[in-house]
Amino acid sequence: MTDLVLRNGRPWLPGRPLETADILIRAGRIEQLGPGLAAPGAETLELAGALVLPGFVDTHCHLDKTLWSGPWVPNTGGRSLAGRIANGENRRAELGIPSADYSANLLATMIAGGTAHVRSHIDIDPSVGLAGVEAVRTAAARHRDRVDVELVAFPQGGLIRRPGTAELLDEALAGGVEVVGGIDPAGYDGDPTGQLDLIFGLAERYGAKIDIHLHDGGALGAWEFELIIERTKTTGLGGRVTISHAYAMGALPPDEQRRIAERLTEAGVAMVTCAVGDAPVVPLRVMHAAGATLALGNDGIRDLWTPYGDGDMLRRISTVAFRDRLLADEEIELALAAGTLGGAKVLGLADYGLRVGARADLVTVEAATPAAAVVGVPTRKLVLKGGRVVARDGQLVS
Repeated sequence: MTDLVLRNGRPWLPGRPLETADILIRAGRIEQLGPGLAAPGAETLELAGALVLPGFVDTHCHLDKTLWSGPWVPNTGGRSLAGRIANGENRRAELGIPSADYSANLLATMIAGGTAHVRSHIDIDPSVGLAGVEAVRTAAARHRDRVDVELVAFPQGGLIRRPGTAELLDEALAGGVEVVGGIDPAGYDGDPTGQLDLIFGLAERYGAKIDIHLHDGGALGAWEFELIIERTKTTGLGGRVTISHAYAMGALPPDEQRRIAERLTEAGVAMVTCAVGDAPVVPLRVMHAAGATLALGNDGIRDLWTPYGDGDMLRRISTVAFRDRLLADEEIELALAAGTLGGAKVLGLADYGLRVGARADLVTVEAATPAAAVVGVPTRKLVLKGGRVVARDGQLVS
């Protein structure tokens, strides 16, 4: 691998002023970071003051569901959770999903936008089996040097209420899927204790992580937060458990938000927010003040749940900042941190970031400040994965 120097960029190092510096990359990792670096024989790319960010981390999307690059399909799923689940299942065969081609084409768009790591929830149920796992693995293999993809065995149609699904989750984890998922243990599956018994039991058996969709709002959702927190503490799985969406968190009174954020920190439970439609957003300032881990994701992208979405994580970061009314620059940067550093923490990426020794997964943009980049969503000038340029000016390179 060719040594590379990025000259005269402005690396974003949270909490520190922006300063012009060079980045020396060797063997796909950042070896030095500072002004005027000497690197005889290295290839040089002049950044001319461009802002340098770590590669984006999408911790919540559904690659198996996407219709990206296919014909336009009008949405017929309605607005209820049950209706959208049924619509997604009933039209899969008709539309040829899960599709490795659709998933790969969406990944290509995400990579060109600077996404370096993806966690994708994959529908698993008796009617589709593990076809989604196979399709997304095929898609990820086409981009193996451009993006890392982690899979969640996700019981979209329920776990307790759908006989045979638990056995399929077991099979998926035995086959190397890294994360076991859940969905509304109380509000949709109707048996919170039973669902959590299964999910945490599988995680312990396979050394897997956990990521639970939690749409339930109000007191019910808050109660389920407590169930998950307590189960995490009891099993010692802190740092490996995530609550996705967590709609109740964004609508609770401020004192209750703070209390739950502190409990999340204590237990090592993360949250992911996606700012979907008018759904409540997990409050970034509250989570930051408590030291709780928060990450972001695109959720559904051009699929049978929603006709919207483009896979651009910087745009999603901007949407989250807007929805949570982050106004000062330091507040806006909280959304950027969630879409990068927070996601890396959820995925357990020990070698991530703009620091010596980290993998050189980097993005450059023309922007005066990190906050300006979030608000303006500029074209990604360069995208590097493991020190190799994989996209320029919003387009993949060979």
